[in-house]
Amino acid sequence: MDRFDAMQLFVRVVERRSFTEAAHDTGTPRSTVTEVIKAMEQRVGVQLLHRTTRVVRPTLDGQAYYQRCLSILDEVEEAEDAFAGAPPKGRLRIEVQGTVFRHFLLPGLPDFLRRYPEIEMSISERDRWVDLIEEGVDCAVRWGDLPDSDLIVRPLGMAKRITCASPDYLQEFGKPTSLSDLESRQMVGIWPMSTGAVLPHDFVVKDQVKSLRPPSQVSVNGPESYRMSTLLGFGLAQMPLFHIDDDLRTGRLSRVLENYVVPSVPVSLLYPRSRQLSSRVRVFIDWAVKSFQNERFM
Repeated sequence: MDRFDAMQLFVRVVERRSFTEAAHDTGTPRSTVTEVIKAMEQRVGVQLLHRTTRVVRPTLDGQAYYQRCLSILDEVEEAEDAFAGAPPKGRLRIEVQGTVFRHFLLPGLPDFLRRYPEIEMSISERDRWVDLIEEGVDCAVRWGDLPDSDLIVRPLGMAKRITCASPDYLQEFGKPTSLSDLESRQMVGIWPMSTGAVLPHDFVVKDQVKSLRPPSQVSVNGPESYRMSTLLGFGLAQMPLFHIDDDLRTGRLSRVLENYVVPSVPVSLLYPRSRQLSSRVRVFIDWAVKSFQNERFM
């Protein structure tokens, strides 16, 4: 068995977590699967798989090797398909900010997959910065300012944000009318896992961003918990308009400090600079960019 076939077999073992299932899927004798993986480990000089009587799982080195194998197999498949004029196909691995993805992209995903029925979507939500190349991710949809990197960044838009609170909170503590009123108010805190620090409330004052940190009895690190904590009356919050549009229309939340603009937040699509983009990644990027165009929340 050549190295290309061995990589395909290794990928199948990792995905099925089983020598037996991988052998069944590929029509290969189980003994051959065992021999191929053993020879592969000897060739690369590290243990790639942990084996127990119940399950097979990759080691840390095995997971890294698995991601490299996926990239190599994808590139070979893409090269062959390009000459054959085949439509985009294969697994598309994307990292997303969940709230943004569910609002702007997920509703249109059925149409995208009907247009490209041979593309398989693998969608992951994580609140940490991942190495797209190391983890085998094709592209990522991100919210907020981005750290410096070698990734290509495609701006998707600037999400509008507002300051708001629940009617119960405002009835108890009164509606603030100026920034000085925030000294006697509580805010719902939100903190990213990357820093652990509660983010301030930002306002544009005379073309400058002014950051304030009212006290917060409750702080969370997820957008859904942030919204729910605000609905429960734990304090003022600053949230993207698209996330709370229904709450504003139904009166579950009320806008405050309307005369003070909250800075918009960039939404971006990122992908590796060094990777030759496959057709499935290109069509996804084009579709994602169009999905954000003419959005009233951007």
